[in-house]
Amino acid sequence: MNDYNVIGVSTTRLDAKEKTTGKQIYINDNNPPGLLHAALKTSTHSHALIKSIDISLAKKSSGVQAILTGEDFPVTLGLYMGDKPPLAYKKVRYYGEPVAAIIANSEQEAKAALSLIKVEYEELPIISSVRNALKEDAPLIHPDMSKYKHIDAIHPEIGKNIANRTKIRKGNIKEGFEKADVIIEASFSFPPSDHVAMETRATITKINPRGDIVIKSATQAPFIVKSLLGYNFDIPIGKINVESSPIGGGFGGKAGLQLEALVYLLSRAVGGRPVKLVNTREQDLISSPGHIGMEADVRLGCTKEGNLVAAELTYLFDCGAYADYAVNISRAAAISSTGPYRIPNVSCDSLCVYTNHPFATAFRGFGHIELAFAIERSIDLLSEKLGMDSMEFRLKNAIVEGDTAPTLNVMDANTGDLPECIRRVGTMINWEEGSKIEVSPNKVRAKGMGLLWKSPAMPTNTDAGVILTFNEDASINLQTGIVEIGQGTFTALAQIVAEKFKIPVDKVHVVEDTNTKTAPHDWATAASRSLMMAGRAAIEASDDAIAQLKRTASIPLHCSPEDLEVGYGRIFLKDEPKIGIDMEKVVMGYVYPNGNAIEGQVIGRGRYISRRLSGINPETGEGQPELEWTLGAQAIEVEVDLSDGSYNVLQAVCCMDVGTLINPKLAHEQIVGGLAMGLSFARNEGFLFNNREQVINDDLRSYKILRYGEHPKYQVEFLNTPQGDGPFGARGLGEQGVIGMPGALSNALSRAIGKPLNALPLTPESIWKTIKEEDK
Repeated sequence: MNDYNVIGVSTTRLDAKEKTTGKQIYINDNNPPGLLHAALKTSTHSHALIKSIDISLAKKSSGVQAILTGEDFPVTLGLYMGDKPPLAYKKVRYYGEPVAAIIANSEQEAKAALSLIKVEYEELPIISSVRNALKEDAPLIHPDMSKYKHIDAIHPEIGKNIANRTKIRKGNIKEGFEKADVIIEASFSFPPSDHVAMETRATITKINPRGDIVIKSATQAPFIVKSLLGYNFDIPIGKINVESSPIGGGFGGKAGLQLEALVYLLSRAVGGRPVKLVNTREQDLISSPGHIGMEADVRLGCTKEGNLVAAELTYLFDCGAYADYAVNISRAAAISSTGPYRIPNVSCDSLCVYTNHPFATAFRGFGHIELAFAIERSIDLLSEKLGMDSMEFRLKNAIVEGDTAPTLNVMDANTGDLPECIRRVGTMINWEEGSKIEVSPNKVRAKGMGLLWKSPAMPTNTDAGVILTFNEDASINLQTGIVEIGQGTFTALAQIVAEKFKIPVDKVHVVEDTNTKTAPHDWATAASRSLMMAGRAAIEASDDAIAQLKRTASIPLHCSPEDLEVGYGRIFLKDEPKIGIDMEKVVMGYVYPNGNAIEGQVIGRGRYISRRLSGINPETGEGQPELEWTLGAQAIEVEVDLSDGSYNVLQAVCCMDVGTLINPKLAHEQIVGGLAMGLSFARNEGFLFNNREQVINDDLRSYKILRYGEHPKYQVEFLNTPQGDGPFGARGLGEQGVIGMPGALSNALSRAIGKPLNALPLTPESIWKTIKEEDK
C-alpha cells in the first residue's frame, strides 16, 4: 500500500462552505455599472421561413436600447461545422430558436417588449425523426451545407440530412456472422432530453474603449469561446478575455460556443456597454442545446459456446437543427461502438442526423449512455436466446488486456479489471439469489446488469497547464485553466500539490475564477480528462517548484540540491533532517543575515499534452484516439407490479476500476450522482413533442427528473488498477456513473415482465402498454 499523506483521504471540498451557505458567486450575481439586459424572442414554429419581423412597436417600448435580428449579422458559426446563425436568419429550424434579441435598461423592460415583436412565418415541412430525415424525399434542413466550413475529422454528406458519418470496419463482418450460431436483431430508441443544470446559461459581455472584449460566462470551455470568437469575427485573439466563475452544473451543456457570440454582438450594438443575458428555465430547456437522442439498429451474433463473433451496428444520432458537438458525439460513439466487449468482427455506421428538434450539444457520457443502452439490451437478448445467464455471458466476453477496441487500439494493463468489476457487482446485487423472483401473483423482483466504458473524446493535442506561486508564509497558490463545474477537481488538484510538498491541503489555495488572459491554456473542462491532464501538470509544476527550492536552499546549506528533500514546510538534508531551512525563507528568494538576497521568487510551471494520439481512418475507423479508458459494471434491482406496470427501483450498484482514488468521498459522490442521473433518464426523461414538433414539456413541472424520495439505495465500490501515466495512478471517472444505468434498468424490467423494453423512458404507462399489447 502506498504511504501517502493526503492522497486517498476524503478531504472536504474547498468550496463546501460557499456552496452550502449560498455564498458562492455565480455569473448572474455580477451586475457591473451601466449594465443592460437582453431578452430573446423565440420561434413558435419548428421549421419555417421568416417572412418578416416587425420591431417598430417594440423599439418604442420603455427602456429599450436596441433590437437585433438575424438580418443584422447574417453569419454562421459552429464548433466543428459553421452551420448556425447567432439569431435565425431567413428561416427557423426548431421550436424555440431565437429570432430576435432586445436590449433594455432592465430585465423586466426587455421581457415586456418581447410581445411587441411581430414575426410572420411561412411553414415548411417538418422532419420529426432521424429515420424520416434519411428518406430519399426528405426536405433538406440545410440545403446550403456545401458552403459550411468544417473540420477535417467530420464527414458531412452533401444533399442529405447527414452532418457526419463515422465508420468502423473491423475484421470481416460477413465471415463473422457465418461463424455465429445465434443471432439477434433489434432496434432501440433514446429520446432527446436536457441537462437540467441548476444554473441556467448566463453571459455578460462588454467592450472597453481600447476594443478589448471581456466576457463573463457560465462556460466549461473559456478558451474554446475565446478562440472561436476570434476566428469567426476576425478579432485578434489577444483582445478577447473570457472569465468563468464556478458553474452551477455543466454536464457538458456549457462546453461550447452558445450565448457568448450573441451577447458579444449585442454589446457591440450598444457601443460596448455591458450586456447580460440569462436564460429562463424554459429557454434553457429548448432554446439552448440539450441532450442528444438516438435510434439504433443492432445485429449481434455469437457461437453456441457464447463467444461474441460479430456486431453490425447503426447509430442514428438526432443532432436536431444544428451540428454543435453532436458531430463529435456520433464519432465518439463509433469509436466505442461495441461497448466493453471482445468482438472480432464489427461494422458500425454512426450518423449525426439533422431534424427539426432542438439542437444537441455535449452531455455527460458523450454518446456512450445511448450506445450502452442499445448494446446492453442486445447482450441480454442474445444471452437469453442462447440460454446462458447474462452475467456469465458478460464475463465470458468482457474486454481485457490484449484485446482490441473497435479502432484496433490494443487494450493494455491500464484498462483495468472489468471481469472483477462484473463479479463484484454480482455479489453486491446478490445475483446468485436469482435474477427473477416471484413475490406474489402480480409482483416480481428482477435484476438487470449493464457494463460501461469510456475514453475522452477530445482533440489529439488536448492540453492542460498549472502555475504555482507562493505566499510569504510558504502557502501555495494554484492556477489552472480548468473550470469548477461541481465535479470537485480543484480539491483533487490541491490534494495532489499538497502531497508533493507534504503539507496540509488548506495550505494550497486554488484560484477559483478562470481568466483566459492569466490562466494557463486548457482545452475544456469536459470529457473526464481534467484530473488526468491537469493532475499531471500539477505534478510537473510541483516538481519544478521543488527543484527551485532545492537549488536556492543548497547555497546557504552548502550542499548539492540532490542531497535535499522538501516537505512539511521545510527544505532539509535527506540524511540529517534536522538540518534545513523553513520554506518561507526561500520561496521569495533567500536573504542572508547581511541583507544580500539570492535566486528570487519560486514559480512552478507544469504542462501536459495528450501524447501518441491520432485521428481515425475515415473508411475503417482505425487509429488511436483514446487517451485512457475507465471501465465498470452496474446493476439494478426492481420490484414490478405486473397488473399496471408500476415499479420501484430497490437498489442500484456499481463497481468501477478508477485507478488510485485521490479523494474517495468525492469519487463516491460523483458516481452516485451519475447513477441517479442515468436512472432519471431511464425512468422519466425525454422531450415530448406535439404533431408540429413543438416541445410540450418545457418546464420543470412537466419535464420529469428524478426527485427527492424517488431514489433507491446506492452502493459503489472501486477497483484500483493504477493508470500508469495518471497522477499518482488515477484516471477519469466524472461521466462513467451515468453510462450503464438505462441498459441495466431496461434489462431488469424486461426480465420482470418477460418482454423486451427497447425504448426510453421506461414509464409505468409504457411498461403496461407492452404487457397488454403483447398479451393480445
